[in-house]
Amino acid sequence: MKIFITGVAGFLGSHLADAMLAEGHEVIGCDNLIGGYRDNVPAEVDFYESDCNDFEKMKELLKNVDIVYHTACTAYEGLSVFSPKLVAENTYLNSVSMASAAIANNVKRFVTCSSMARYGTQEIVPFTENMICKPQDPYGISKFSAENVLRNLCEIHGMELVIAVPHNIIGPRQKYDDPFRNVASIMINLMLQGRQPIIYGDGMQKRCFSFVQDDIDCLKKLAFQDNVVGEVINIGPDEEFVTINHLAETLAKLMDFELHPIYMPGRPQEVKLATCSADKARRLLGYQTKYTLEQGLSKMIDYIRERGAKPFIYHLPIEIYSEKTPKTWSEHLF
Repeated sequence: MKIFITGVAGFLGSHLADAMLAEGHEVIGCDNLIGGYRDNVPAEVDFYESDCNDFEKMKELLKNVDIVYHTACTAYEGLSVFSPKLVAENTYLNSVSMASAAIANNVKRFVTCSSMARYGTQEIVPFTENMICKPQDPYGISKFSAENVLRNLCEIHGMELVIAVPHNIIGPRQKYDDPFRNVASIMINLMLQGRQPIIYGDGMQKRCFSFVQDDIDCLKKLAFQDNVVGEVINIGPDEEFVTINHLAETLAKLMDFELHPIYMPGRPQEVKLATCSADKARRLLGYQTKYTLEQGLSKMIDYIRERGAKPFIYHLPIEIYSEKTPKTWSEHLF
C-alpha cells in the first residue's frame, strides 16, 4: 500500500516508517522539523519538508495514498499553558488540515495519534478508553478536540478512522536537545554533561514509560485490521508505574552518575497520576510489553551517548510570560 506519515522525521513517525518499509509498503512523509531530526528519516521514504497546515500542499502529496498516519504534533503539554497558539495550530488545526486533504483524495483510513492528556485528572488509574475525558491544559484540549472533529468529518465523508493513544514513549531518535519536553531525554543529556537533572514539584508524579518498539508493534496493525475502525485504543504499558524521582534514580544507576537532583516549583496543570490501561490493546492487537523500563532507558542512553551530548536549544516561542512560567524556560536553565 501507499502510506503517508506526518511527522516522519520525528521519533515515533520515523520508527513507524521503518516498520512499514520493512513490510514492503511505499512510504511518503512530511515534517516541518520542529520536533525531529532530518537524519531520522529512512532513506527509502519519499520525504517532503512541509507543514501539515499547508492544506494545498497536503492535498497534492496525498494523491493516490491509501493510509494516513498522523503523528505530527507539537506535543508540548507543559508548554501549552504558556504557548497555546503554537500548540493549537500544530495539534488541532494541523489535524483538520490533514483530514480534509485525506478526504479530498479518498484516502481509505486515517490513523491519528492522540495523547494521554485527553484524560486529564481522573479519580482512578489506569485510564481506560471509556472514561469521560477531562483534559486540563491547552494541549490535551487540542488533542481531544482534534479527535472530535476528525470523528465528525470521517462519519460525514466515509473515511475510516482509528484513534491511537500512545503515551510517554522513550527510545532512540527522540529529540534530546529540546528543553520543553521528553523528561528522560532531558535527564540523560544533562547527566552526560555532568549536570544534575531538574525535577518539577516533589518528583512524586507517576508515569509508565513505553519503549518505542512495543508501540510500533501495535501501531502498524492499525492500518489493516477491521476490528479497530472507529476505536480509541491506548498503546503502551500499564506495568512499572513509577515516580519521576524513580526515573532519575534509575538513570543515575545505569549511567553511574552521582545523583543530587535540583527541585523546581511544579508546572501548572500537571497531572499527578497518569497511566493508561493496556487491556483493550491486548484484546484487539495482542499487545505485549517486551521491554522493561531499564532496557528502554539503556537503549536511549546508548543512542544519546553515541551522538554526543548537546546544548539545549530554546527553539519555540513562549507566548505568555508570568510568575507561573517555569524558570527553566524563561531563564534558559537547562
